[in-house]
Amino acid sequence: MRYLLLISADEDEVEATDVPDGMDRFHAWMADLRARGVLRVHEGLHPSATATTVRVRNDEVLVTDGPFSEAKDQVGGFAVVDVADLDEAIAIAAGHPATGIGQVEIRPVREA
Repeated sequence: MRYLLLISADEDEVEATDVPDGMDRFHAWMADLRARGVLRVHEGLHPSATATTVRVRNDEVLVTDGPFSEAKDQVGGFAVVDVADLDEAIAIAAGHPATGIGQVEIRPVREA
């Protein structure tokens, strides 16, 4: 089953955090997923300040600079994994280095 992993954290905290081995842990996490053949895609995103939000209300297109959500935590990246079950997706999410300062939300992908 495919699962979307939404990786998010407080962007200010991410910038302020100095984790010397953070990228090494991330690359090891990615290498493990590739070796297991479960990673379908992983992409990082530019900061939320670069976002453009589009809404349509009463047939009027409303465009806003920045994220729609005024939450403290912002999505910084995403991955899609194809695994046996939710337990395996949870184990994969728990291994992502971002969980130390943020979180990974897991959602099943609708099958067409």
